[in-house]
Amino acid sequence: MQSSSSCPRSRSTAGRRPGVGFDLHLEILKARPGHAILRVTGRDARRVFERERGGHRWQRVPPTERRGRVHTSTITVAALPEVLASEFVLDPSEVQIRTTGSGGPGGQHANKTESTVVATHLPTGTTVRIESRSQHQNRAVALSVLRTRLATAQRERNARVRNRARREQVGSGMRGDKSVTISIPRDSVIHHETGKRTTYRRYSRGYLDDLL
Repeated sequence: MQSSSSCPRSRSTAGRRPGVGFDLHLEILKARPGHAILRVTGRDARRVFERERGGHRWQRVPPTERRGRVHTSTITVAALPEVLASEFVLDPSEVQIRTTGSGGPGGQHANKTESTVVATHLPTGTTVRIESRSQHQNRAVALSVLRTRLATAQRERNARVRNRARREQVGSGMRGDKSVTISIPRDSVIHHETGKRTTYRRYSRGYLDDLL
């Protein structure tokens, strides 16, 4: 399952907790300010992240806030099943792969050791850009993300035909359209769909099943 979030600062707190009926493993595929793509696997991935979808309202006091005022941000979360190669055929002749040196920190060392892979689906213009230390790994991840995005776009087109004005799972992204409220100053997290609560301390440590 791939989870895509649009947020001021992404979080990655879920982990493996064997022996307590909760099993998740989280891998960051892509992260930049305001956006992140995560791969979540494990026995409980679907059960947990289907509840994470929608708008998350974050309340916190930033380190730069001198007057102690609480700031509120809205994060939108979408959880989609990852499309494997066997589920969606991506024609290699329709994909353009380019490699470039990293544009990130690290100077000359980064340019020599990092290879950015840019995969473009020519018929639609859909582009995925992945950076890390391994060009081979970058290529595989880029194709996986591209395949998932194209398959998701196809599913969405089919859904629009069937359901016309069906609301996307992330909702409008407005503060009133929220599924979870996280208040760091109050050390509380409320899931508005289930009505359950937990502390921010537990939530930030990966105890997402408190809200199921």
